[in-house]
Amino acid sequence: MSVAVCSLLWDKARNGAQKIDYDDDGYHLVRFPFDAETESLDAWDMHDPSHGGGSNYPDARSGLIWPSHDGWGYVSALIFWDPTNDASEYRLRFVRDPLNLATGYDSTATTDFTRTGGGQFRSHTWQMQVHKGVPLGLKISARGAGDAKIPVPIKHAQFKLSIQTDVITP
Repeated sequence: MSVAVCSLLWDKARNGAQKIDYDDDGYHLVRFPFDAETESLDAWDMHDPSHGGGSNYPDARSGLIWPSHDGWGYVSALIFWDPTNDASEYRLRFVRDPLNLATGYDSTATTDFTRTGGGQFRSHTWQMQVHKGVPLGLKISARGAGDAKIPVPIKHAQFKLSIQTDVITP
């Protein structure tokens, strides 16, 4: 089985604070640095700043993974939220083309969860068809009373894609 992998990492201690801005859909596209020092793995150049017209961290395009192949994608995310906030609900979703650069915004696997008594950190996984030329993004949101969006800081984030490139057809 052939697999192409991209693994992105952002950490507040290493990269500084990430300003949480909500888009029209009420979510923030998590940004990831392009330098090799902070990325776990990107041998297929799926998080290259030249994709889609070029970018610099922390531009919105720095939140994109551009699949290197068509295939069956397995996406995963890890978010550590700052626990000192007024949020009562947290949300996460994976989005095909979150910036409308290719085929149009298409969210999937939206997950929500309530605040816990411990640390506010979660991991998420999903599987879906991915296509070369259609970027993927990880979007998050924190909500308070009356569904108000709260710009809750994050402390750590990871976003990963593995693509099974040799999916057989019957």
